[in-house]
Amino acid sequence: MKKNTKKAKFLNNLMPNKKIFEIEEGIELLKKMAISKFNESIDASINLGINPKKPDQNIKNSIVLPFGTGKTIKLAVFTTGENINIAKKLGAEYVGLHDLVEQIKEKKIKFDIAIASTDTMKIVNELGPILGPRGLMPNPKLGTVTDNIENAIKNAKYGQINYKNDKNGIVHTTIGKINFPNKDIQENLNALLTSLKKLRPLNLKGEYIKKVTISTTMSLGINIDFNNIT
Repeated sequence: MKKNTKKAKFLNNLMPNKKIFEIEEGIELLKKMAISKFNESIDASINLGINPKKPDQNIKNSIVLPFGTGKTIKLAVFTTGENINIAKKLGAEYVGLHDLVEQIKEKKIKFDIAIASTDTMKIVNELGPILGPRGLMPNPKLGTVTDNIENAIKNAKYGQINYKNDKNGIVHTTIGKINFPNKDIQENLNALLTSLKKLRPLNLKGEYIKKVTISTTMSLGINIDFNNIT
């Protein structure tokens, strides 16, 4: 507990009195806060002025960040035929169909993203009760149900993020690692916000993006002035 108290005091002492930071100074402050021995992830939380109870106002999308996330992504790829060889060559950790479905049912494997070729979805749908609650069900809107398995795997391995709002209308997602160059972190955040802006619901009145906060795995949240971000 003493260590936690010391760290909390350290982080609080670092935080200036000002409430909102320009993106450049926000990233600099974030790096000062990252004192853990491991390479902390950088997360972005975007508060949206949507009503999550209205289906036509919910936000869900995927993008490939310009500089990736810095995470090692484990893939499960449901496919057949030549696509099996393609998936294995591209480094997918788990590849198959019926055997892969059984492994997941028996909870023998863990992965971060599931990709499925279109012709396998009739079988993959059996996993809905398992993958759905974990946010891992392949989805054509996210590019994870596709006939282009090669492209989907490359995107996922390089730095594709899938994001959606939670029940409070907030989007939470990773935008990099603390050891990324400042410019790369900024451009990843720019890409996320640009993607979000394109999804503004047509019937939404008032402010859409209300607040942008960045933080590391262990740091305090820093509010960013997003008005000057592309």
